[in-house]
Amino acid sequence: MYLEHYGFKHAPFNLSPDPDCLYLSSKHRVGLSMLQYGLSESGGGLTVITGDVGAGKTTLLRKMLQTLDYQRLNVGVINNTMGFEEHLIRWVVSAFKLPYEDKDDIALFRLFQQYLIDQYARGKQTVLIVDEAQNLLAKSLEELRLLTNINAERDQLLKIVLLGQPELLALLSKPELSQIAQRVSVEYHLEPLNLDDTHHYVRHRLEVAGGDPETFSAKAIDVVFYLSGGVPRLINTLCDYALLYGFANGTVKISFKSLLESAQGRRIGGINHHGRNNPARREVGKILADEEGIDLDALFPNPTTAQQ
Repeated sequence: MYLEHYGFKHAPFNLSPDPDCLYLSSKHRVGLSMLQYGLSESGGGLTVITGDVGAGKTTLLRKMLQTLDYQRLNVGVINNTMGFEEHLIRWVVSAFKLPYEDKDDIALFRLFQQYLIDQYARGKQTVLIVDEAQNLLAKSLEELRLLTNINAERDQLLKIVLLGQPELLALLSKPELSQIAQRVSVEYHLEPLNLDDTHHYVRHRLEVAGGDPETFSAKAIDVVFYLSGGVPRLINTLCDYALLYGFANGTVKISFKSLLESAQGRRIGGINHHGRNNPARREVGKILADEEGIDLDALFPNPTTAQQ
């Protein structure tokens, strides 16, 4: 809607994970390296990457999938983990496009076992990637562990990557899952962006979209950091709405004032009320209060606090 107005080739702050727009902050760079190492020949059997909602886990995954050597790796991806109460093996074989109709779980296990052996004989490592893994039941995680028992002498035939929200860490910490937890060789938690990375992130997305990287003023991005807590998906929501607001008002630059006015329409989506006491956010709020005379806490109150 506003692309021509700002000179963009495509929307810079699309909420769908887009690896071509990925900004590799120091945290995301480490996360990507961890994923790549987990799938390397020297990497272990189980890789776990966690992060809060909107931290960029799926985008990081898609970026990694673009860089893999598919001559060496055979990859299956499960994106939807809802409904895993029973028959996990059906989801697994389906991820590798193997026939699962009219077969019981035992037959499917044998089918998948033979598939792993055949891939190994062809010199290919098989990798199963499970996104949103925090939704898995303990029973399903134990089934995944059993799949990693399929070996050829010293070589492990299946590597597994689990991506999920912090609840996945709590799940893997349960005593009954100690066996699979002990097989985690690569683990990384993806933190939100800091203030500097938020500035680089916004300008990077604008530039990749073909626009002016200075479309947002520095203080406008400060507000974006304060309201989003550095969570990429929330940054996207706030910036996209600010661009729409600017288009409606006929402006091509998003100022501090314009960002505030547009953000006041985002009482639900786009504002992270959690972590409001984060020192970096508090410091930004204090600086803006001193320089602009605006109390962001008062302007954007936490709904929970306001009701008390």
